[in-house]
Amino acid sequence: MKRIAILLLIGLTTGSLSFAQGQRGQRPAGGPADAAQAPRPTSGTSAKPGPGDLRLAMDSTITTSHSVTIKGKSVPYTATVGTQPVWDEDGKQIAGVFFTYYERSDIKDRTTRPLVISFNGGPGTASVWMHLAYTGPKLLNIDNEGYPLQPYTLKDNPNSLLDVADIVYIDPVNTGYSRMANKDVPKAKFFGVNSDIKYLAEWLNVFVSRKNRWPSPKYLIGESYGTTRVSGLALELQNANWMYLNGVILVSPTDLGIERKGPVGSANMLPYYAATAWFHKALGPDLQSKDLTAILPEVEQFTINEFIPALAMGGFIDPQKKQQIAAKVARYSGLSEKVVLQHNMDIPTNFFWKELLRDKGYTIGRLDSRYLGIDREDAGERPDYSPELTSWLHSFAAPMNYYFREFLNYKTDLKYYMFGPVHPWDRSGANTDRSAENLRQAMAQNPYLHLFVQSGYYDGACDYFNAQYNMWQMDPSGKLKSRMSWKGYRSGHMMYLRQEDLVSANDDLRDFIKKSTPKPNQPAKY
Repeated sequence: MKRIAILLLIGLTTGSLSFAQGQRGQRPAGGPADAAQAPRPTSGTSAKPGPGDLRLAMDSTITTSHSVTIKGKSVPYTATVGTQPVWDEDGKQIAGVFFTYYERSDIKDRTTRPLVISFNGGPGTASVWMHLAYTGPKLLNIDNEGYPLQPYTLKDNPNSLLDVADIVYIDPVNTGYSRMANKDVPKAKFFGVNSDIKYLAEWLNVFVSRKNRWPSPKYLIGESYGTTRVSGLALELQNANWMYLNGVILVSPTDLGIERKGPVGSANMLPYYAATAWFHKALGPDLQSKDLTAILPEVEQFTINEFIPALAMGGFIDPQKKQQIAAKVARYSGLSEKVVLQHNMDIPTNFFWKELLRDKGYTIGRLDSRYLGIDREDAGERPDYSPELTSWLHSFAAPMNYYFREFLNYKTDLKYYMFGPVHPWDRSGANTDRSAENLRQAMAQNPYLHLFVQSGYYDGACDYFNAQYNMWQMDPSGKLKSRMSWKGYRSGHMMYLRQEDLVSANDDLRDFIKKSTPKPNQPAKY
């Protein structure tokens, strides 16, 4: 990989700025005892280095001071942005992981102050999404439903979690500004289900030590593929780094390695189809007149009690029964009975996104089905593009680049990878996804550990009903269910883009942190 230089500038007018060198400290197996210190910055604007000096500064940070009003109260905080290395078994730096760490600055004792560790997904996406739209101190300039607005500016987030917890946003290797040290570093060190978990757990061990956060209650939050990541990290941190968590938060979770092919996989999408059809007013008058949360339990019960058994019969189902089931699927999905039967009642998601509003000339979004797209032709089996993702990139990319440079004073010529080159991603052999079982084991071994799941009703990629199915299947014994909870929101994959859900979702996180923080001297035992 081409080597790239980071130019660090100080002395600008925004905030009080300091340059923080990496602290020397103990490393777990796989890294040196004394990490390489960051180079001393020069004041003012540095000259651009020549071609022979293009390298990533893997262990350097800049800290600025700020304040934000949250829930009507002023919260002072510092923002530390920069890189911390990943070391190999021989103590050699093989990558620099970029992070942004927000720490409330009027807290003297952090032993009881929660630390939230935030990841997004992909795999291959940076932490930008939840950073600038959900829990961080700054928000995108978007409308109340999440659509882009110009100019591309930022505003304070009055709902940020920073009043109750410090937060670190982490960009895994080849996302954001994170990079491998050189082209000779084996990609297998980073780009696979379990290799991703292993190096990030080691990285977090160093980060927590450098920031002196070992006594703090700790929470992992991940979105989309980030839910696979944090579910695996919960056990890896516990078993390989002796770091025990208080909570894991899954935002729009993946299947977490839980098998659901065949009738279950097909049938479980129907509640999402019903929610989407309700939003677009594509249901019959009797259903459309009810509130969303009033009709979904009916659809869910049909799915479990009738639809899955019917699909399991395949071509041997009684014709009359098949007609009855198809009529109900059509009723709940907003599609015609003819179309349902043409697909043998197994409706592909791509077809649904194309078909639901075909007669109106629109497609609907995969990650958030409130968004509309326009295809070249109304005919076809799948949409030409994802309108929601296009809209989000429109909203996020410019503000993210502007924010680091102008607010956090981090100057670099690197491209900020919204989606980075991390493929092929190894999901085979030892890298198979066992994240649900890993999380179950972590919860079983740690009585303090709680799980909270957040889903958007209009998310067709990581749908809300399968998120609940995850919880049902993750712990067949039912002995852990008192520490598991789920909440749905009237938006999509990134439910926090909708203003109403931004408020309620952050409040739900506050409640979860409060409930999962044990009382003083409360023992961790069954």
